[in-house]
Amino acid sequence: MSAHRILACVAILGLACGGEPPADETARDLSLMPAESVATLSDTAAQGAPAPTGTPTPTPRPAPTTPPPAPRPAGPTSVTLVAAEGTVVMLAANDTLTSRHNKRGETVTATLPADVKDARGRTVIPAGALFVGTITDIAPAESPGGQGRMVITYTTVEFGGQTYPVAARTDSLPTYMKGRGVTGGDAAKVGAATAVGAAAGAIIGKDAKGAVIGGVVGAAAGVGIAAATRDVDILLNAGSPIRIVLTAPFSVTTRA
Repeated sequence: MSAHRILACVAILGLACGGEPPADETARDLSLMPAESVATLSDTAAQGAPAPTGTPTPTPRPAPTTPPPAPRPAGPTSVTLVAAEGTVVMLAANDTLTSRHNKRGETVTATLPADVKDARGRTVIPAGALFVGTITDIAPAESPGGQGRMVITYTTVEFGGQTYPVAARTDSLPTYMKGRGVTGGDAAKVGAATAVGAAAGAIIGKDAKGAVIGGVVGAAAGVGIAAATRDVDILLNAGSPIRIVLTAPFSVTTRA
């Protein structure tokens, strides 16, 4: 007999006896009882879900980056300036030179009046630089009307507390010729000629008149000898412009 029918019979009997049906837990509506579950419980976590832990996983921090080093201040740079071969350089003589007093091998100087610049207009040798050289040849004229010789070769230039070698040839010197006049030696020559002429006149003329005439002729000859043998010096005045030409490039390194 089913449970429902048994309950129904009990209820009828209770009513027949005139009483309340017994209070029993079985009197509950068994239809409300949950059906037996056949689902299998599992203690494992669902696939794909992270397993719970007691301590949360910390978020990784990015590794600290080292800042780039500060740029170093740019140091002074240098630049090389060049005056090309063939550059014309004008100088001013510092001293008066003459074949009467100066000799070969002596040191001479000249000053640069204006800057020497490169092809870009930058100053290579500043105004005021001192050129130093030597007299490589000097001689008076060998005869009146002749020309003396004077050659100067500049080998170094000084500026900024430094000395630099320079290769150059002297292109022009404004020299001039000047006679020394009758010197003591020339006067002796005139006197000797006069004496010889007087003696010759006396012998030829056989009297004092002949000696006088001979002396005059001899004196004239002596002056001619002096004129023909006296030196004619070559001179270069202080301040005269001297033109030189570079025979090799001149370079100097300086800070930019």
